[in-house]
Amino acid sequence: MASTTLLQRPTIAVSDFRCDAVPGDAPFAERHRCHSISYVRKGSFGYRTRGRSWELVAGSVLIGHPGSEFVCHHDHVCGDECLSFFLEPELAEAIGDRDDIWQVGCVPPLPELMVFGELAQAAACGRSDIALDEIGQLFAGRFVEVVSGKTARPVTASPQDRRRAVEAALWIDANSRSEIDLEAAADHAGISPFHFLRLFSAVLGVTPHQYLLRSRLRHGARLLADEDCPITDVAYEVGFNDLSNFVRTFHRAAGVSPLKFRKASRGDRKIFQERLAHH
Repeated sequence: MASTTLLQRPTIAVSDFRCDAVPGDAPFAERHRCHSISYVRKGSFGYRTRGRSWELVAGSVLIGHPGSEFVCHHDHVCGDECLSFFLEPELAEAIGDRDDIWQVGCVPPLPELMVFGELAQAAACGRSDIALDEIGQLFAGRFVEVVSGKTARPVTASPQDRRRAVEAALWIDANSRSEIDLEAAADHAGISPFHFLRLFSAVLGVTPHQYLLRSRLRHGARLLADEDCPITDVAYEVGFNDLSNFVRTFHRAAGVSPLKFRKASRGDRKIFQERLAHH
């Protein structure tokens, strides 16, 4: 099995798994080291734990419980691909503190979870402005709601909480050139990543990473309009780690490339007129 670590944070890690096992390969026992939630993106496999068995297909969700022994097999088809989130105890407890929820083994393909799984995959591929650690918490939170049958209570923000969220946003904007993840922003705000994500999103309507990216785009648009420096320099100046990422993200937001945006800011009206004509 090929495994690629996509994200490693103190409370959450994300890995991409691609298994090429075929029917007839001998299965072997493994053990979950922590709470985990794995979205089956492609293929199928069998899963056995605690005397129960499941057949997982695309859209299914495998739930790991720390210390539980399990066996995976491919008796029917060849291979599978999964996107897996690994949660440390404090985060898993904050999301859902009932131990029986994390011992369900797996969840069948449900629309309530599949949409989050696909959003997580989009984030992993760079096609979304939500961060992997953020969607990991949201995905796990939605799983807990579905299994428990209880919707999480909406966040009630006190004046102090609202001030904390606003101050965090100002800090993110002022430091948007730097690498800022959910853990760092939460640490600056003085609360746990789980509560910070919920508070920030409830008060400001976007996740911390979405706000970070939009701050970078705002600064980038200003530089494109006001300065003549190369677009590559603009990308690095506002905090993007490479030109292609900046171009892709900017185009998704503006509907035109950074180069065309710069030309439009210099008076080339045809660029946005052509875009409007296409709609």
